[in-house]
Amino acid sequence: MSYFDAASAAPLHPVARQALLASVDEGWADPARLYREGRRARMLLDAAREAAAEAVGCRPDELVFTASGTRAVHSGIEGALAGRRRIGRHLIVSAVEHSSVLHSAEAFEAAGGTVTRVPVTRAGRADTAAYRAALRPDTALACLQSANHEVGTVQPVAEVAEVCRTAGVPLLVDAAQSLGWGPVEGDWSLLTASAHKWGGPSGVGLLVVRKGVRFAPQGPLDERESGRAAGFQNIPAIVAAAASLRAVRTEAVQEAARLRELTERIRTRVPNLVPDVEVVGDPVRRLPGIVTFSCLYVDGETVLHELDRAGFSVSSGSSCTSSTLTPSHVLKAMGVLSEGNVRVSLPPGAEADEVDRFLSVLPDVVATVREKLGAPAPRTAVHEDALVVDALGKVCPIPVIELAKVIGDVPVGGSVRVLADDEAARLDIPAWCEMRGQQYLGEEPAERGSAYLVRRLS
Repeated sequence: MSYFDAASAAPLHPVARQALLASVDEGWADPARLYREGRRARMLLDAAREAAAEAVGCRPDELVFTASGTRAVHSGIEGALAGRRRIGRHLIVSAVEHSSVLHSAEAFEAAGGTVTRVPVTRAGRADTAAYRAALRPDTALACLQSANHEVGTVQPVAEVAEVCRTAGVPLLVDAAQSLGWGPVEGDWSLLTASAHKWGGPSGVGLLVVRKGVRFAPQGPLDERESGRAAGFQNIPAIVAAAASLRAVRTEAVQEAARLRELTERIRTRVPNLVPDVEVVGDPVRRLPGIVTFSCLYVDGETVLHELDRAGFSVSSGSSCTSSTLTPSHVLKAMGVLSEGNVRVSLPPGAEADEVDRFLSVLPDVVATVREKLGAPAPRTAVHEDALVVDALGKVCPIPVIELAKVIGDVPVGGSVRVLADDEAARLDIPAWCEMRGQQYLGEEPAERGSAYLVRRLS
């Protein structure tokens, strides 16, 4: 089985396993106690904190360990907003942040705060000028991920941090996807990360708050972790997390170059092997191991199942899966094709022959899914010089399939009106038009759902 979903969780690094087992017998006691076992546990915790701080590029007393990366994000955003509540109640986030950031923003909004969501380019990159324009006198905090978890696009953190610093606004960086590859550049104020993203054990997050940043921990106070992370520390897991972070960093330069070559192989060959595919994300400024593409006329759930049967574990941001009814918020914000989406995220150590086997299997998988799915005979009618396709009640990717089948039935310059009530159609029909060289004229209200108007250009 080839595991190609490291962006969700990387396999446990051998160094993490060794450190975890070794510290189980030494790090079980309360590190706050003064007896021998407590002192031994405290030494392990302090050493792990120093190692993690060195990898991050901060002071050890600026870093605390949390129960997860999500908890680090929630605590970091809540604490920073509370610490600057006298400044104002305005938060800035990018439209492609991790769900933990967006959920925090929603909670803040529900409590009376205001949130500006900065749009991104079609490559998934946030614009520094857009962050500058979003800043206000009452802005308490800005958030920007270091790199996107779905498409791998690296964000301009250093530039945005400089803009925020000039305005006197702290910037929180979610570095979960990138920290294993190197420190985050720029004059950021807060940083979060999650150990299971770089091969550490799950259940360990990092929260860094730079000295001088106003921060007010929320919830009942706790004497552990500077009052910023309540509860008894899982010292064996923390030790393993720090050890694995140090280990992957020593391998990062060589491994990054190797994985970039493999993902570039996927990026360039998939469009040649599989027709009607869009490779998404920035082609240059991206993480080493992530490549994402979307396939027309297939549903993501079936593609994932077929690849799993062929021995490949991948993930999807497609709306055509059982776990979600709407497209990934990342793909939606980028304005790219969502149907049949496949994210390949290679773990360190992934072999070239595994990638080659994936490329040999993928064309047949997609072709088989397209054949199995088929396309129901569309019901069409002529209405005001436009061919009307009734796709109401049909989910992704059926509306696009039915559009593709009838576009040739209208003359060049003629139009097709697609009636659909599936949320994915709003994203996928314009994306199909761009891929196929047709003109998307826009969306109109309909008695049910929406009407999407397409003009045939070729």
